[in-house]
Amino acid sequence: MLCAISGVAPQEPVASRKSGNVFEKRLIEAHIAEHHTDPVTGEDLNVDELIELKSPRIVAPRPPHLTSIPALLTAFQTEWDALMLETFTLKQQLAQTRQELSTALYQNDAATRVIARLTQERDEARKALSNLTVTAPATEEAMQVDGQALPEHLVAKVDETQQQLFSTRRKRPIPEGWATGEDIAGFEVTSQAEAIYPGSATISVDESGDLALFGGKDGVAGVYSISQQKLLYTLQAESAVTDTLWWDSRAVVATASGTIKIFEGGNEVHSKAAHPGAVTSLALHPSKAILASTGVDKRFIFHDLSNFEVVSQVYTEADIACSAFHVDGLLFFTGSTDGNIRIFDVKTGGSMAVLEAGGPVCSVSFSENGTWFASAQKGSSNVTVWDLRKQQPVKVLDVGGPVDRLHWDYTGQFLATAGPGGIAVQQYTKASKSWSEPIRKAVPARDVAWATKASSLVALTPEGGLTVLGAA
Repeated sequence: MLCAISGVAPQEPVASRKSGNVFEKRLIEAHIAEHHTDPVTGEDLNVDELIELKSPRIVAPRPPHLTSIPALLTAFQTEWDALMLETFTLKQQLAQTRQELSTALYQNDAATRVIARLTQERDEARKALSNLTVTAPATEEAMQVDGQALPEHLVAKVDETQQQLFSTRRKRPIPEGWATGEDIAGFEVTSQAEAIYPGSATISVDESGDLALFGGKDGVAGVYSISQQKLLYTLQAESAVTDTLWWDSRAVVATASGTIKIFEGGNEVHSKAAHPGAVTSLALHPSKAILASTGVDKRFIFHDLSNFEVVSQVYTEADIACSAFHVDGLLFFTGSTDGNIRIFDVKTGGSMAVLEAGGPVCSVSFSENGTWFASAQKGSSNVTVWDLRKQQPVKVLDVGGPVDRLHWDYTGQFLATAGPGGIAVQQYTKASKSWSEPIRKAVPARDVAWATKASSLVALTPEGGLTVLGAA
């Protein structure tokens, strides 16, 4: 019998009840005291489960090669040589391990230094970007610093406009002759103009309700007379038209090259390189003294229309898809692709609030009551009506298809929506505090605008033409 641990004949043999293996008693007891397991099978084992084996004590004869002093010296020399060889091998392994550890520590230190340098460069780039002064072409002046407050004369203009509009807005009666829900329910297609400017995305109708301004991806915009059903002016924008609006009788056009052009009577009167990339939206302050533009550079810029100079610009955290001034002129709203609506103070450019819309915002429009505004999310058929005072939705309207653009009428009664599935109008009746849908037409549209007294709707078709809906 040989010990399963030492491999020699045991002096005090014992056997494991579980595995049946034979062990030297002192060796197995020491193993159990430390590990509590059978060294062969790994099963739990304690001293009580060992069986003592009886065997005659036999004195093992001395190995034949250890019967003389020279033989013993030879054995000792062999053992010493083996010990020295093992020591040398251990030293080699230790040196190799130290070298590997040193290399790993060096790589870790280098990686830490690279991360620290990149973090520093990132922070410096962010700081530089936040303070960036975008330089226009040599013919234009440089823009001002981010977040600069409006000049005193514009601050006074904003305050004056807010006081004037706020004091009269709530008492403002519905103008005589304004369309009713029954009138709108009877709208039919009265005229069509096919594919004037392919690739057009937005349309604006002037205060007279007769002149429609829009442009396409070929860099040409135009003024179309709805009553005469013909193109009056052709405007050379030189790059794809991204947004339009009317500034009294002047046509304002934004382009994919970052330029804003102003035309009067078909003639270009001003051109300004506003953004280093495409302009995504335009908005006119109620005072008509400030023009706002947003771009793919995540900035919005305020322009003084008295001298066409940049008076303020603010960097935001996400791409801006749409924008609008509050009807009183104190607040500026941006709809972003990250699904948030951000509210800014017009006078200081400071952030006021962030509202979660639930999806990329593609259009924002204010009701004339001053407390409600509507927003549409890209690809969604839901239109959210928000209460600005509570900063939360008061109504979610399903218009039956994706919405690209939406616009309130002047009275705040009717909300028109346009999308690839058609045009719809939602009506809010203040007396009963209820919503209804006077009309839904399967007329695909990329944008829609109200004509004078809500007497008709002017829709921009996906092909770049116009469809007019009015009383038959």
